[in-house]
Amino acid sequence: MQLFVKDLTVIDFSYLCPIRGMVGESWIVDVLLDGGLDEQNMVLDFSKVKKTIKNTIDDVADHRLLIPTACGEVRWQQKGDRVWMDFSSKLGDIHLACPSEAFALIPTEVIDFESVNSFLIKALREALPDNVEGISLTLRNEVLDTPYYHYTHGLRKHDGNCQRIAHGHRSPITVFENGIAAPKWDQYWADRWQDIYLGSEEDVVDVATLELSKQADVNDNSHYGFHYQAPQGDFQLAMPRDCCDIIPHDTTVELLAQFIAETMAHKTPSSEFKVIAFEGIGKGAIAVK
Repeated sequence: MQLFVKDLTVIDFSYLCPIRGMVGESWIVDVLLDGGLDEQNMVLDFSKVKKTIKNTIDDVADHRLLIPTACGEVRWQQKGDRVWMDFSSKLGDIHLACPSEAFALIPTEVIDFESVNSFLIKALREALPDNVEGISLTLRNEVLDTPYYHYTHGLRKHDGNCQRIAHGHRSPITVFENGIAAPKWDQYWADRWQDIYLGSEEDVVDVATLELSKQADVNDNSHYGFHYQAPQGDFQLAMPRDCCDIIPHDTTVELLAQFIAETMAHKTPSSEFKVIAFEGIGKGAIAVK
């Protein structure tokens, strides 16, 4: 007997890529279970599917930075609950020092649907009852016919997992200028924020003050430094400057929508703008300027 749930959850995360650097993503998760019936004549109660499977996936992958540990460009070490991460990409080297829960260590050379699928299924097998004999996941992108961007950020003031300094989203955007859809502005932001790190101005520090690994070779000409304390611990990051856009406030989707609207109003003061900015899939904020 098989049981399925479409659109079970969305994983919002970032991952490291030797070509693209740090990439924000949002993947939809579908699940298919195969097994015998339990004492309730169910493979698994739908409420438990949503609770157990969604919670397990959220715990091990959502709002984390996924690391391909078999990739030759990765160097990492862990002491206690703290991890130091160094990564080389064509866009520049990336360095982090964060609590271990900020990362998901995936034993693969590249982060893709297949490698993450295997990682998640291994975690789920330990969480599901014995009558569930098979687990199949489908990971997929939202199908979009309008421009979108991939961004990574961290929210130091958030009391949940958004405080992790390197998690991200794949997000569409829709801009209206004087009440008319303006695809040129959609494309402008898709280009500007493609594979970008959106850093809050208040989190920027001199890179020399960061306590990174001994392998980190950074300076203020090559990298931005980011550092903050949050409920989950001490977060530090050095990112190539060309991969960053420094925002003068927090990077919540509400303030990003406002930032986009104000930026365009400054560029074209004679126009009025309405911005529909998404944070991943199916949620976001609207700003008018």
